[in-house]
Amino acid sequence: MADSMHRKLIESKGAVMAVLTTVAISIGGLVEIAPLYSEALGPEPMEGIEPLTPLELAGRDIYVREGCYNCHSQMVRPFRDETLRYGEWTRAGEIVYDRPFQMGSRRIGPDLQRVGGKYPDAWHYEHMDDPRATSPGSIMPRYSWLKERQIDPEAVQASMRALQTLGTPYTDEQIADAPAAIQRQGGEIVARLEAGNLSAQPDDQIVALTAYLQQLGVAGRKAIQAQKDAAAALEAGTEIPASVED
Repeated sequence: MADSMHRKLIESKGAVMAVLTTVAISIGGLVEIAPLYSEALGPEPMEGIEPLTPLELAGRDIYVREGCYNCHSQMVRPFRDETLRYGEWTRAGEIVYDRPFQMGSRRIGPDLQRVGGKYPDAWHYEHMDDPRATSPGSIMPRYSWLKERQIDPEAVQASMRALQTLGTPYTDEQIADAPAAIQRQGGEIVARLEAGNLSAQPDDQIVALTAYLQQLGVAGRKAIQAQKDAAAALEAGTEIPASVED
């Protein structure tokens, strides 16, 4: 009887069926999409995950501008072949401050989620200048102009303010200090490049992109290892280190 009434009142009436279907799909879509735009509903950042520094943020903007996500993903899937090649699979809490996210949809080049610290700064510098010099047979185009162009500190500050409105915990003091922070971190990278007989300036775009690539996955690896250590300590019945609890 109930089934008959359902068919008579809803399924037999195209307009009613269409409206109810649209409502159901809209509700489902909101449930899936809303967490992506709300810090309160989204994933919590893992221990030690911090927003990008001003120089790293400038490098991320260059990464997006040059369309690097078209060839490189930043998401290690939880499959054995991927974890053996790239390392731990990606957790949502690692990329909570990544706006827009750079997970990507295909791989022409390798995944970059765990590339941070894998190569020295000089390798990234030379790879951007001439990919074939470090990776024979690579089809990646050259990005030599990054050595000749500088980042705009005011543009970086504008990016930080925009992300601040979205919930990224940048303070006004950090935004004001961005030009000096760029020089400090960039100077450290330049010093390492000079040790390899390469010349650059702290605000060069190639330095900013190097800073961005060198941080990818570093904090995430530490956070994942801390979680594993805590779980192992609980299983063994030993006391969890204070550094893991905090």
